[in-house]
Amino acid sequence: MAWAARSLSTRPTIPVLAGLLLTVDDARLSISGFDLEASTQVDLDVAAGSPGGALVSGRLLADISRALPPHPVEVAVDGARLTISCGSARFTLPTMPVEDYPTLPSMPTTAGTVDSETFAAAVAQVASRCRPGRHIANADWGSAGDRR
Repeated sequence: MAWAARSLSTRPTIPVLAGLLLTVDDARLSISGFDLEASTQVDLDVAAGSPGGALVSGRLLADISRALPPHPVEVAVDGARLTISCGSARFTLPTMPVEDYPTLPSMPTTAGTVDSETFAAAVAQVASRCRPGRHIANADWGSAGDRR
């Protein structure tokens, strides 16, 4: 959830873009964020009572989820409120109109898979070479006239 919330704009042009869209269908919860440029979506397996959806403040939901104790979480929508219960903790958030939320772009098809450790190592190798102010030595820039 925190990952999806981090992608939200801190100053959205439309208030609903500060929200995370929660949708439940069958036994799957989708948590989606969208700022009209980039979208995020996380799918989780859940024990759902009925299908539905709600749009709530992404930052507030992320803050609440970080503070929850390690117990099962129950989420319910009652009118214009979403209630989160976990152990003795209980939170109520106002919802925003789901119908005002823009349609999410289609997710691209999977091009391939790689295990997380290999991916993290590859990113770390590249990131270590991309520090601000670092110059790339021995690069093949073509002819001197092509340098920009």
